[in-house]
Amino acid sequence: MIQSETLELLEWSRLCQHLSNFAATKLGVFAARNIQIPTTLTASEQLLKQTQQVYDLEGRTPTGLSFEGIQDIGDSLERAELKGLLAGDELLAIATTLAGARNLRRTIENHEDLDVLLALVADLRTYPEVEQEIHRCIDERGHVADRASSKLAEVRSEIRRVRSQINQKLQNIIQVKSNALQEGIITQRGDRYVLPVKASHKDVIPGIVHDTSTSGVTLYVEPNSVVPMGNQLRQLLRREEVEEEAIRRALTGQIADIIPDLERLLAIITVLDLACARSRYSQWLKGNPPRFVDPTQEQITLRQLHHPLLLWQQQYEQGHPVVPVDLRIEPHIRVVTITGPNTGGKTVTLKTLGLAALMAKVGLFIPAREPVEIPWFEQVLADIGDEQSLQQSLSTFSGHIRRISRILTAISPGESPEDQDLKSPSPSLILLDEVGAGTDPVEGSALAIALLRYLADHALLTMATTHFGELKALKYEDLRFENASVEFDEATLSPTYRLLWGIPGRSNALAIASRLGLKPEVIAAAKQQMGGVTDDVNLVIAGLEDQRRRQEIKAAEAQNLLQQAEKLYKEVSAKADALQEREQALKASQEAAVQEAIAQAKKEIAQVIRRLQQGTPTGQDAQNATNAINQIAEKFIPQAPPKPKPGYIPKIGERIRIPKLGQTAEVLTAPDADREINVRFGIMKMTVKLDDIESLDGQKPEPSGKETKVKENKTKTESPPAATEPLIRTSRNTIDLRGKRVADAEYILDQAIAQAHRAIWIIHGHGTGKLRQGVHEYLRQHPRVSKYEPAEQADGGTGVTIAYIVD
Repeated sequence: MIQSETLELLEWSRLCQHLSNFAATKLGVFAARNIQIPTTLTASEQLLKQTQQVYDLEGRTPTGLSFEGIQDIGDSLERAELKGLLAGDELLAIATTLAGARNLRRTIENHEDLDVLLALVADLRTYPEVEQEIHRCIDERGHVADRASSKLAEVRSEIRRVRSQINQKLQNIIQVKSNALQEGIITQRGDRYVLPVKASHKDVIPGIVHDTSTSGVTLYVEPNSVVPMGNQLRQLLRREEVEEEAIRRALTGQIADIIPDLERLLAIITVLDLACARSRYSQWLKGNPPRFVDPTQEQITLRQLHHPLLLWQQQYEQGHPVVPVDLRIEPHIRVVTITGPNTGGKTVTLKTLGLAALMAKVGLFIPAREPVEIPWFEQVLADIGDEQSLQQSLSTFSGHIRRISRILTAISPGESPEDQDLKSPSPSLILLDEVGAGTDPVEGSALAIALLRYLADHALLTMATTHFGELKALKYEDLRFENASVEFDEATLSPTYRLLWGIPGRSNALAIASRLGLKPEVIAAAKQQMGGVTDDVNLVIAGLEDQRRRQEIKAAEAQNLLQQAEKLYKEVSAKADALQEREQALKASQEAAVQEAIAQAKKEIAQVIRRLQQGTPTGQDAQNATNAINQIAEKFIPQAPPKPKPGYIPKIGERIRIPKLGQTAEVLTAPDADREINVRFGIMKMTVKLDDIESLDGQKPEPSGKETKVKENKTKTESPPAATEPLIRTSRNTIDLRGKRVADAEYILDQAIAQAHRAIWIIHGHGTGKLRQGVHEYLRQHPRVSKYEPAEQADGGTGVTIAYIVD
């Protein structure tokens, strides 16, 4: 009972009504208005997954899930099960529903990642053969079609023939005896064709009178010559009706045979439509999916939480702008007491939290900023507003106490006090409005304190509003309690509806009374009556509020700076990417130019070699060829840039460059023993190594002795052969190791290196890669090999290795 009362107090039915507006079928509308709240965490998580996957699906496709053609066929199925006869439009509705369900399944099956929705439609049977049979027998208007059976087609053909004869006969009578007719038209009374005959001329056209006009001047007569044909037509119509019933009965029998599958189909469609309604309503709310957390381990986080009903009121009922609340409740908190002036938003805060908990349970997204982290509450129980009853002679206080008693019973049903003490807190959310109000303030305050302490022991989370100052002190006596208050603007004498955490609300009654013109002597007497302690407390609270405002302003400024920094970072990153792209393009262009120069040099060297190969070369010819190759080397091999002079020492106040950071900086200190200096760029100061800086004109400090030695060794071991004489591959400096074992290859390599000059080309091929790996390992350890690298693509690429020999 208390749970249904809570739903009524939170106006849950209004939210369900809003949700139903987003449903596409009558089944979905009914399900949304009577939505069932899950009783297990697993069920709620399953509903949230459905909502999320429908949300994702509708974001991928322009139309989302379409429920076109789907109708509520529940009554038709019930009648078919009871051996009733379905009408043509009912059969047609079943056929379109089957087609609509098949389209839904096809849409979902096109997305393999929607596991929850795929599991939902996996067993969905749509009986295309039944649908086709219905469409064959029933036309678009819901009538039995001629094609349904040959017998029906024959009967209808005969009906058309008889009707044509009747019309021809009556037209002849109209032409011959038009003066006896009120109008020259053929009309019907029941299933009989008649003529409007003047009452004064009834003997002119003998026949059966089926009706008369209101004035009595017109008789609707079926001429005797037409009566036999009318009787024949009636018999044919009866035969047509019998045949149509037989066809519809056969179709109804097919429907009756598959009723369990059709009922399951309706249930699946309803689940999908309800998931779509949740998704679309959540999107309208700009909600985010909640994550269920363990409140004993994780913080409850609901930032910028909006009341969903107020959002609807603002959008469609010209309501006021909705002020969101921030709820961040630490794991150890069990009770939150909210204080502040009336109409300040305390009750709205309670209802907003209660609705958020229920929305999460039924699979709705919550209108709050991410991340949305909320516990799964087994029960949401509330005592909000007055419960007065003249019939029961109940006061406001009595109504509150009765409802609170039902709440306490609900969280610990049928348990003794000893059992309750041993049991862990009930996973329930308790919402109490004006706890302890409606009676003597002293007794009400004491009762409220006792009740909140009891709930701190027995409920997962309690949120209560109050005007009692004594409840503000509970936070300082019990770590499980927390204070919050609604902000009040004394300048405008109006609440701001903002929720402030950690600060209790202060009394504003005297300030409001003074600003509203109450005599100063009355205000002074009231202050004297209260004593100076209240003034001191209010001053402390006012100071805390002022401090919070300053912190919020600073936080807003910091947020603004952060956004500016993020914007600047994006701009710098974009420029860096553009520079990198330009550098890569320039490098590619330079490499292309180098490759072109190398190709040209190879051509010219090849020409020199061919000239040597023609005839018998002499010593003078060899000298001339060497000179020609040296000229080619000077032409195509670029000169190394001059090295910067070592020994640069930065001075204090001098501007230097830090290449690694891409920054220029000012020198603040001279180098210390660790070769480090302090520099400043912008508002930042940092310490850098001498080796990481250079002057603005490119001078570098002299490297340390250790680094110099390493660099010398590295230069010695990795320096390529002299560039003044380009290497030329011949049969003498080329060895082929393909098909050899690694051990044999090492022996051949050792002999080749001993006789080699400057470089050798080693052909090892690709194969499994073991031979190439063994060759490289041997070259890496050989004392005469300075370095090795893959050959040019024209010389074999990675299937050939060039080893440079130290002479």
